[in-house]
Amino acid sequence: MQAILALEDGRIFRGKGYGAKAECYGEVVFNTSLTGYQEIFTDPSYAGQIVVLTNPQIGNYGTNPEDNEAVRPFIEGLVVREFSPISSNWRSQQAADEYLERFNIPVIADLDSRALVRHLRTHGVMRGVISLIEPDPEKLVAKARSIPKMDGTDLARVVSTKQRYSWNQGPIVTYPSQPMKELDPESALHVVAYDYGIKQNILRMLVDQGCSVTVVPADTSAEDVLSLKPNGVFLSNGPATPSP
Repeated sequence: MQAILALEDGRIFRGKGYGAKAECYGEVVFNTSLTGYQEIFTDPSYAGQIVVLTNPQIGNYGTNPEDNEAVRPFIEGLVVREFSPISSNWRSQQAADEYLERFNIPVIADLDSRALVRHLRTHGVMRGVISLIEPDPEKLVAKARSIPKMDGTDLARVVSTKQRYSWNQGPIVTYPSQPMKELDPESALHVVAYDYGIKQNILRMLVDQGCSVTVVPADTSAEDVLSLKPNGVFLSNGPATPSP
């Protein structure tokens, strides 16, 4: 299946399509991590963005529910050099291709990802479109230029939890001899965490440090937080620029 990535400055990249047979729009950014692609897929900080992964092969160890940073992926689309059709890992429960297709996220692969990243580094982040359905690159460039810019957009309210909840789950067991600590409710420190796009592993790490966590929506007032009588308050990261 053929795919096209079109940037707002007119640069076109052609490749092979995976994931959903769809079209997506967003700010094109890159991530240089060597592993952890599923954590990137599901990181709310990437809401509204198409992510280019610089590691040359993505998808080779599949996906599993335990590696999610949120209940669903938040990337708009994915760009990689090589998208592996093989999932080779004992923890894998679903191929990355099937996983992204299930959430209607298109993937473009088999393109020069180094050239793309160098272009973004030189000219800055820009808007783009990935399409597995539209063959006309000029139409896609026009669509990219029509995408609203993320400057001033308050995406934290979009990705944040809608209601308060408690979190007491520690780190995921990934190998049999991994040491685990039980949370003692009597001695646990109570932390209130603002969800501006929080990752679940942050919550697990807080529990691992002996904290019981209450997660609150992004628009929760300081008065409401202080009424919970916390030992500490945690402000998470999130998508777009912090100013809104």
